[in-house]
Amino acid sequence: MQESLLAGRGIVFYRLLEAFFCEGGGDKIKLPPSCFAELSEQGTFDKRQGPLYFQLSLVHEESTSSIQTTDKVKQGRTTHSGVLEFTADEGSVGLPPHVWNNLFSEGTPKPPLVEVRYVWLPKGTYAKLQPEKVGFSDLPNHKAILETCLRQHATLSQGDILTVNYGQLAYELRVLELKPSSSVSVLETDIEVDIVDPDTSSQKTDGHVLMPLEFGMPQIGTIEEGKFVYYKFSIDNVIWEQLSPGNSCVEVKLESETDGGDTDIFISRHPVIFPTRHRHEWSSHDIGSKTLILSSNDKNMGAGTYSIGVYGFKGITNYKISVMVQDNFNQNVGQQASSSMSSMELDTEQCRNCKHYIPGRTIALHEAYCSRHNVVCQHAGCGVVLRIEESKNHIHCDRCGQAFQLAELEKHMKVFHEPLHCPCGIILEKEQMVSFMSPTLSC
Repeated sequence: MQESLLAGRGIVFYRLLEAFFCEGGGDKIKLPPSCFAELSEQGTFDKRQGPLYFQLSLVHEESTSSIQTTDKVKQGRTTHSGVLEFTADEGSVGLPPHVWNNLFSEGTPKPPLVEVRYVWLPKGTYAKLQPEKVGFSDLPNHKAILETCLRQHATLSQGDILTVNYGQLAYELRVLELKPSSSVSVLETDIEVDIVDPDTSSQKTDGHVLMPLEFGMPQIGTIEEGKFVYYKFSIDNVIWEQLSPGNSCVEVKLESETDGGDTDIFISRHPVIFPTRHRHEWSSHDIGSKTLILSSNDKNMGAGTYSIGVYGFKGITNYKISVMVQDNFNQNVGQQASSSMSSMELDTEQCRNCKHYIPGRTIALHEAYCSRHNVVCQHAGCGVVLRIEESKNHIHCDRCGQAFQLAELEKHMKVFHEPLHCPCGIILEKEQMVSFMSPTLSC
């Protein structure tokens, strides 16, 4: 009793309640109405007492008889919480994910029994946190993201795991140290936070890790179906000055083995850290190896950091990825020369089959050959000239009109026309979803 008086600063409140899982962020629990009445009778809601805090401990029966005293329970893991409302059924307590996961292990019996005790907590002044895996520090303004997460919490306890959400990603941070005590209030207080590096000795490979990729230094890897591997590269001011006149570009090349596997590639510019099928700025879905050209003419380009997501579309694929600065000069000269040649050929006639302009002196021979070997795609807006034997594999999507080879149909339908689900609930096809989740918008 004396211990309870000290812990609660004169207020004594203690219950054994059956826990149930309830949705919600933060650490605020749901208690039954009778708890409100008991606390109110002791003046707990007096403004001088401040916010309500509770110590929660997992207890285990050591006897088959009903629990009457604390002599019959064995205390387990302990954490702390605030209170959200007093609407739970009598004899039960609703625990949000943060409290539930910190209190119980997978082998915990259901419904577990929890000791709920009113306590007073000092305002926190210092916290040391450690991410369970690498990647959290790659987030832009990661301390601001952490601060936003902590606004949903009333308490922190040493040893707890704090889950910080960023978009569809979740990062777990362990609470290593707190001051002035091992459990503190984080309400209406300025708390100094140190984030230390994760323990790499037990580090597991995680798709949500940005691996540095240097210009001209390829990296090899393996990707499984449905998984992502992420890389990052930076365009500093020196490289950007080289790109900005338009004579050079950045080439991101993904060389893949096609023995039963296939990949996609997605690129985004920070602050979009981890590009996905939903959210990216550049992508390629070609079967096999693929190349993306990033030009200074693109409004999304500029000095900064970029992320590459290699996605396993099918099977297990070995790949090599590289990023290079390539010179456009030769290509541009070749295009200009071609244009000059066409303008010089004044004596030309249009082929009745392929519609190309051919020098008049060879038009008869050309048309005879062309009509026997070539066919023109009749799809509106296409007009590509194909060898007759190749035309059977040239098709257009019935839904969007895009042209591709017959072998690419299955992938095209899955990538571009399979419905994608946004976390907010909206369902769109790929192109609509990418626009909907553009870096300048938020769902």
